[in-house]
This record gives sequence, C-alpha cells and structure tokens, in this order.
Amino acid sequence: MAPFAGYDMPIQYTSISAEHLAVREAAGMFDVSHMGEFWIRGAQALEFLQYLTPNDVSKLKVGRAQYSMLPNAEGGLVDDVYVYRTGEQEYLMVVNAANVEKDWAHVQALAGGYAVELENASEDWALIAVQGPKAAEKLQTLCNTDLSATRKNDTFVAEVAGKAARLARTGYTGEDGFEVFIAPADAEAVWQALLEAGVTPCGLGARDTLRLEAGLPLYGHELTDETSPLCTSLAWVVKTHKDFYGKAAMLARSCERRLVGLVLEQGIPREGYKVFAGGEEAGYVTSGTLSPLSRKGIALAYVDAAHAAVDTPLQVEIRGKLYAGKVSKLPFAPLG
Repeated sequence: MAPFAGYDMPIQYTSISAEHLAVREAAGMFDVSHMGEFWIRGAQALEFLQYLTPNDVSKLKVGRAQYSMLPNAEGGLVDDVYVYRTGEQEYLMVVNAANVEKDWAHVQALAGGYAVELENASEDWALIAVQGPKAAEKLQTLCNTDLSATRKNDTFVAEVAGKAARLARTGYTGEDGFEVFIAPADAEAVWQALLEAGVTPCGLGARDTLRLEAGLPLYGHELTDETSPLCTSLAWVVKTHKDFYGKAAMLARSCERRLVGLVLEQGIPREGYKVFAGGEEAGYVTSGTLSPLSRKGIALAYVDAAHAAVDTPLQVEIRGKLYAGKVSKLPFAPLG
C-alpha cells in the first residue's frame, strides 16, 4: 500500500509482473474508485463540452464515450478525461484523481453563460476496472446484460452481482474490458463476486506498466500544463474544425520536441533520465519500466523533433552510463 492522490492505494497484491500478465492473458481488476466524476446536464451541455474539450462531442450518440482533454489558456492541458454521453442532455466526465479539485474549478470557471447544471459526483461512485481478453467472459457470469452485443466505448446501465451499475467498455491497459461504476456501499460485494469469478486483483504498479506498454500517457508525466497534445501521438483528439478553449494558443505552439516510444536492449529507463543522440543531449524520459512481456526496457520520452522518427538510434543515461536504444512504434506490445 502507498499514498496516492489522498488515498491509500494498493501497489501490488502478489507481484507487478504476475498481475500485468494476468491482464494480458486473462482478466484482472483494479480499484480505481479514486477517479473523479462530474455530471454535465442541461440544454447547452453539448455546446459547453464542445468549448471545454478539443474532441468533437457532437459525434457522441447516447450510450457512447470518447477520450478527450481539458486544454488550458496557454495551449497545454489541465487534464486528460473521458466523456460519456448518458442522455440526450446529460454527460458524465471522468477525470484523474489527483486533479479533481483543479478540474472542477476549471470546469466551473468556463461554464458561465451556458445553460448547464454541473455536479461533482466524485464521492458518489466507486469504480472497478475489469480488463483483459477474458474480461467480458468473466464479467458476463455476473451481469444481466449481453456484453457480446456491446462494443468499445459503449456505456450502459446494467446489474453486476445483483447491484445496480453503469458499465463502460473502456479502460487504461490496451486490452478489452469494462469499467464498472457502482455505489460505494456495493463496491465490496461486487469486488468479491469478481474475485470468485476468477478475476485477478491488480494494483497501481501493474496499472502503470500496462498503460506504458500500451503507449498510453499519464497526466503529470507525458501530459502536463506545459505540454501540447499536438506534439504527441494523441494529436488526433484535437479537432481543429471547431472552436475550443485555448485553441489559438495550442495551434500557435511549435513542436521542438515530440513524445516517442523508446526500447532499450539493456537497462531500465526511468522518469527524468536524459536521452542522447550522437553524444548530445536530446530529450528526457517521462515514464519508463521493464516490460513484463518483452523483458526489455521501454519508455516514453520527449526528444528533439529531428530524432523522433521510428528506428532512430538513441541512448538513455542510466547511472552515468549510456544504454543504446531506438525509437519504437507504439504500442510496445501486440494488444487484444
């Protein structure tokens, strides 16, 4: 256990590697009840979200979700988020736990002039993420809805282990899976039922190695108030055909450095380690680990744009020694 975003969180139950492989090969579950949830409701909920986020919320039909972001005035990011359309004039936004207060203040500050009702419902939900190639199979034994009829980014109301829930076919591991929103009073019973169904409990350690292996960013590391999403593989989220808060500042920024994946044959890269190209410092690691699948060092790093092409040879300084690597395609591993 360790403190995280004001909570005591499990780092691991058995081992990070075992939990990681359980998600890649079968099904694992994460207690992510610390995440924040905001309701946005009202006649101008869509117009407000179109201005608040860079993705095109008008594309969402009821029961669908999309990955998005909260830009700031300088072209960086307040946070990255998920937006779920739960009704004709109702949306649920899930935000990172460490940013709940900051995000809530930001959302409230921009809501003026829009006919919307905002509710910070972060304390009203527990959240269990069930992830892996067998996640649907395991969850189906407890669920009253045909999960085979759902697809990625669907969200719907169902019962899990006899408890009322909202499910979303979303996650943060690169695998198939569902995020199960339930009342806090029901969380223990649902967790226990999933445990008995053969789902492996997983901690924050495996959550981090899984998302990194999948090439997914973590706010505060790859995405920050200072970094532009246009300099990452997430540029697709930013829809420039519409207006949104901070758009002009974001488009005005240049990408002197770009976010890339790195693979090392030896050595384990870690956050903050320097990246070199031909003996010259060329960037820095934002997240790094030893891949439980490939057993190679993998990292996300910002490097000078001239060295960002796939297969470009680079080196990472680890304890005073340079370890050879190269820019890799993302994700680092074949995913389900």
